[in-house]
Amino acid sequence: MTKKVNLFVSIFLLIFASCSKESAPKPQSNSINKILNLGASRVEGGRPEYESYRYELWKKLVDNKLTFDFIGTQTDEATYPMFNNMIFDPDHEGVGGWTSADILEEVENWLNLTGPPDFVLFSSPGGNDALEGLSYTKAVSNINGIIDIIQDFNPYTTIIVEQMAPARSDIMTLELTEFLKEINEEVLDIAEKQTTITSEVIAIDMYSGFNDSLLADDVHYNEDGAKFIAKRYFDLLVNLLE
Repeated sequence: MTKKVNLFVSIFLLIFASCSKESAPKPQSNSINKILNLGASRVEGGRPEYESYRYELWKKLVDNKLTFDFIGTQTDEATYPMFNNMIFDPDHEGVGGWTSADILEEVENWLNLTGPPDFVLFSSPGGNDALEGLSYTKAVSNINGIIDIIQDFNPYTTIIVEQMAPARSDIMTLELTEFLKEINEEVLDIAEKQTTITSEVIAIDMYSGFNDSLLADDVHYNEDGAKFIAKRYFDLLVNLLE
């Protein structure tokens, strides 16, 4: 009986030690340009079914010899080719299916683990709220709340908020189309009102020119879509990064 108890205790401790190791926070970055990619599945990606823009953006930043570090508590475990003899930086803060309320609830915890970002790329704000038929007004409130928390954590953060790309045209109902139109207009107002003396909030247009050929399914990017989004981020970031 004693042997069985000891075996059980040993297994329990082994499992506990393994779980503790997996949940240990990553060392905080000391880069001068820490970039937090924030959002849901368009940030997370899901190779080989669909792409995130992060790999294509990373390649452009690396190719232009810019100093930066992607940060986040999430790690992309997909396989990516090396580029310029460098291994892709998989850290991000995208969780598939999460709404603005989910992100609002967790963003402070994430920031405590990653440390203060210098740049936040806020992807498709309110996108899952629209798909789930949630309140537009609440989504706007949540987006403002997320920005407030980020700025409280680091008053010098630059926050880039997407005017998001649409879903595939055959699922764009009147309700979804109206939500998208309103939220993309709202992002311009949010950027103006949330900008402070030290923290700029910038709206970035991912809507114009985006079409069905850039989607792998109803809402996620294919490789061309990832390149489209990455280029727009890069064209803005290249003038902001030191």
